[in-house]
Amino acid sequence: MKILIADDHQLFLDVFQRTMTEQGYEVVATVLNGHEAIAKALEFKPDVIFMDIIMPECDGLEATRLIKEALPECKIVMLTSSEEDEPLFEAIKNGASGYLLKNLHVDELFNLLKSLEQGESILSPGLTVKIFREFSRISTKNSANPSNALKTADLSERQLEILRLTAQGKVYKEIAAELGLSERTIKYHMERILEILHVQTKAQAISYASSKGFIGD
Repeated sequence: MKILIADDHQLFLDVFQRTMTEQGYEVVATVLNGHEAIAKALEFKPDVIFMDIIMPECDGLEATRLIKEALPECKIVMLTSSEEDEPLFEAIKNGASGYLLKNLHVDELFNLLKSLEQGESILSPGLTVKIFREFSRISTKNSANPSNALKTADLSERQLEILRLTAQGKVYKEIAAELGLSERTIKYHMERILEILHVQTKAQAISYASSKGFIGD
């Protein structure tokens, strides 16, 4: 898996690069700002980009939006030391596949990376619940407009159930065990959910379904 790391702190870049390399990942480039991230992404076409949010010249949110437009298959994981809501929701809208706090333990990071390699979105513990609650809060406003309402026929009960469990922060393995299904089946259902809702990530699917009032507390 080819990796690009973007962060404006050189020490963090050096340590992160060494850690990833020691675990067998190929770090194709490290950059200090969003403009460099865009240029190197287009040059190397990495599988995953670890993107700091606050960087000079071009921040990580804007760089993510532009990179996803050019390289939709590239997975971008946002890195931040802040739990503020606004960047989290903006990153999801821009197509980020993950959102990790920098105080994450290294062992937990590599466990989450395994989920990312299997096609799952990854979030630091607690952030999935925060996303779910925020979009549930605005569900009444959005679902009041019939033209934007999600029809019950669009998603099956099984798919809605999988979305609800995903919104609780559970990964495929946990959902499969709870529902008595295989991980392959859960992954298939999630792929169908993304196709039906016309979104790219699980976090976007959760936010969309929540905003339409289809999954709640």
